Amino acid sequence: MDNWLSAEQKLLKESAERFIAKEYGFEARQARAAEAEGFSRATWASFAEMGWLAAPLPEEHDGLGGGTLEVAVVMEALGRGLAVEPFVPTVVLGAGLVARGGSDAQKAELLPAVAAGELLLAFGHSEPRSRYDLARVETTATADGQGFRLDGHKSVVFHAGSADKLLVSARSGGGVRDAEGVSLFLLDRDTPGVELRAYATNDGGRAAEVALSGVNLGPDSLIGPRDQALPLIEAVADEACVALAAEAVGGMDVLVTATRDYLQQRQQFGVPLANFQVLQHRAVDMFMACELSRSLTYRAAGVLADPATGAAARAQAASAAKVQVGKAGKLIGQDAVQLHGGMGMTQEMSVGHYFKRLTMIGATFGDADHHLRRFAAA
Repeated sequence: MDNWLSAEQKLLKESAERFIAKEYGFEARQARAAEAEGFSRATWASFAEMGWLAAPLPEEHDGLGGGTLEVAVVMEALGRGLAVEPFVPTVVLGAGLVARGGSDAQKAELLPAVAAGELLLAFGHSEPRSRYDLARVETTATADGQGFRLDGHKSVVFHAGSADKLLVSARSGGGVRDAEGVSLFLLDRDTPGVELRAYATNDGGRAAEVALSGVNLGPDSLIGPRDQALPLIEAVADEACVALAAEAVGGMDVLVTATRDYLQQRQQFGVPLANFQVLQHRAVDMFMACELSRSLTYRAAGVLADPATGAAARAQAASAAKVQVGKAGKLIGQDAVQLHGGMGMTQEMSVGHYFKRLTMIGATFGDADHHLRRFAAA
C-alpha cells in the first residue's frame, strides 16, 4: 500500500496513527461519544491544528491541496480509534460539495472556516423512500420570486444537530426519479421552517431527521447550477464511500489484531486457542479479508485522485471498494465477536462497538448488493 503514497502522505499517515494511538483509547472514545454533541470540540480543534481538516481542500482557500488519498490515510487512522468526530459530514461531504460546486464567494466564506475547525456542515440528501437511489428526491424547491421555497423531509442526516449550516438537495424540476431537476441549497441550521429531531445512532454516532416546511431561501443559497446537482452529489458520494471504506479498514485491522492476541492468550484444554488449526484458519481468513479491503480501498482512492478519471471509472472503483468492505466487515466483525466468546458481546469491550460501526458503514451510501449492481452497470 505504501507504494501508493508520497513522502508527504506517509508523514500524514504516521502522524494520524500516532495521535489516535496516544489520545484516542476506547475509554476516551466512549467519553467523547457521551458528550452533548456526540463528539469533542477540543479534539476537533486538534484535528484542525494538525491540518487534517485542510488536507483535501484547495490551497487558495487555506487548504493543503490534497485529495482522496490524504482523506483515506486520515480516515484509516480515525477508524482505528473508532472516532466519533464529524470528519466525513463536514470535510468530505459538506466541504466537498462546496469545493466542487460552490461559487467563488461561497468557497471563500466557507472553506477556510472548515479548515480552521470553526464551521461544521451536514449534508441532507437521503429521504424516507429514497433507499440508496441518489436520483430519487421528493423534497421540493419551488421558485418563489427571486428565491426558492423548500418543503420535504431528509432522513439520517449525520451530525445535523451540531452543524452550523446544512446542504440540502431538493427537486426543482422533473419527476421524482429523474436525473435532471435536482438542485442543491445551503442554509443555516436555524433557518425558519427547519425542524431537527436529533438522536444517537446504533454505532455511537449522531444523526437527525430534518423537516423542511416553507423554508424561504434567496438565490445565493444555490450551490452549483439549478437542476444539475445530481452529478455533483454522485461524485462527492463516491468520495465519501472511499473515505468510509478507509475508516472500515482501520477498524477491521484493530479487530484482526485484537482477535489474534486473544487467541494466543486464552487457553482451553491447557493450550492456547491459537494452537487449534480451525481457529488459525479463521484468523487467516480475517487477515486476508482486511488486506484485500485495504488494497481495493487505496486503489479506489488513487483512481478518484486522478483528475482524468471519468464518472464510470470513478463509480466502478468506489463501488468495488464498498462491496469488499461490506462483505469483509461482516465476516471480520462476526468472527471477532464469536472468537472472543461471551465477552465479545459486552458493552465494556470494544469488539462489539467496532462491529456496530462496520455494520453502519456497510449500509451508508449503499450496501454491498447495491454497489455490486452499480459496479456491473458501470
